[in-house]
Amino acid sequence: MTTRTADQMRGWQGPALLSFGFRPFFLGGAAWAAIAMAVWILTLAGVLSIDLGFDPISWHAHEFLFGTLGAIIGGFLLTAVPNWTGRLPVTGWRLGALALLWLAGRAATTLPVGLPWGVVAAVDLSFPIALGVMILREIMAGRNWRNLPVLILLAVFALANGLFHLDAAQGRFAAQGIGLRLGLAAAIMMIALIGGRVVPSFTRNWLAAQGDPARPAAPMQRFDKAALVFTLLALGLWVIRPAGGAAGIAMLGIGALHAARLIRWRGWRTGAEPLVVVLHAGYAFLPLGALALGVAALWPDALALAAAQHLWMAGAIGMMTLAVMTRATLGHTGRALHAGPGTVALYVLLALSVLARLVADLWPGLPLLELAAIFWIGAFGGFAVLYGPILLTAKPGKA
Repeated sequence: MTTRTADQMRGWQGPALLSFGFRPFFLGGAAWAAIAMAVWILTLAGVLSIDLGFDPISWHAHEFLFGTLGAIIGGFLLTAVPNWTGRLPVTGWRLGALALLWLAGRAATTLPVGLPWGVVAAVDLSFPIALGVMILREIMAGRNWRNLPVLILLAVFALANGLFHLDAAQGRFAAQGIGLRLGLAAAIMMIALIGGRVVPSFTRNWLAAQGDPARPAAPMQRFDKAALVFTLLALGLWVIRPAGGAAGIAMLGIGALHAARLIRWRGWRTGAEPLVVVLHAGYAFLPLGALALGVAALWPDALALAAAQHLWMAGAIGMMTLAVMTRATLGHTGRALHAGPGTVALYVLLALSVLARLVADLWPGLPLLELAAIFWIGAFGGFAVLYGPILLTAKPGKA
C-alpha cells in the first residue's frame, strides 16, 4: 500500500497542499483557531462589531467545536483511513473541493450576508456530510469494519452540528444547548477511542527505541472495552441531563476510569520526548474534565459548568489536536519524530491558555479571558507559522 500511495502522491503535479489530507486541514484548522479566537475576543471587547451567524458566545463555541475541530478530524481521517483500509488516499482536486466546502461553512457562519438559517446550516453541514460519505466508501471498499465506530461518531458529530443550528434558529442559547453537548460528547468519545489506541502504541514504540524494558498496557483489552462502554453510556446521560446527581456521579466515574487507563500507559517514562509526553498530557484532560464536570453537577456553587467544560473543550480537544497535528505532520513529511524548541513552545502556550481560562471563571475580575485568548492564538497561530512551510511544500526527496 505504501508504494501505491507514494506513486499516487508523486503522480499529483499540483500544489503540495493537496497531496495528502492532513496538509490543507491541519493548516486551515490551526489558522482558523487563531483567527476565530481573535475575532471573538475583539468582539467581546467592543473593538469589532460583526453580525455573526450566532450570538458571540455561541459563535465562539461553534467555530471551535464544529469549525476548527471539524477540520482537524477531517485531516486526521483522510490521513489515517488509507492506512486502515489499504486503499489510496484522497488527493488533488477532490481534496481541494472538500477543503472548499469547509471554508464555505466558515464563511456562512461568520460573514454578515444575512442568509436564512437553513441555508447557513446546509452550507455548514455540507463538509461533514461529504467527508462522511468519503470515509464510508473507503471503509466499505476496504471491508475495514473495525473502524466503523469512528464513522458513527463522525455522523453523531454532524447531527450535533445540525442541532446546534436548530437551537440557535429557535432563539435558544446554543452554547449551552443539546447540540453543543452532543458534539462535545462525540469528540470526547473519539479521543477515548482513537487516543486509546495511539497513545499506548506510540509510547510503546518510543520506550522500545530507547531500550526501556517498561511497556504500557496493551490497548483495547477487557478493561479498556469496559471503560469505553461506561463512557458512552455516561456521556449519553450527560447530554440529555447535564445537571444533577446522576450526571455528576457518571462524570466522576468517567474521570476515575480514564485516570486509571492513563496510568496504565506509563507516560511518566517518556519525559525525554515532548512529542510523546504531550499525548499523555492531552489525554489527561479527559479525566480531569470529567471530574470537574462531576463536581459542577453535584456542587454547582463550587465550580461553574463553563469552567469545567473548558477542561474538555480547550484542554482535552485543544491539546490532543495540537499533539496529533505536530506528530502527524512531522511523520508524514519525513521529518524526525522529535519536538524541537518551537514545538515545545506551542504546547506550553496552549497549557497556559487552558490554565488562564479555568482561573478566569474563578477570579472574574482579572483580564484572564484576554490572556487565555492571547496564549491560544500563540499556540495555533504559532503552529500555522512554524508548520505552514512544511505543509505547503513537498516532502523532502520527492521525485
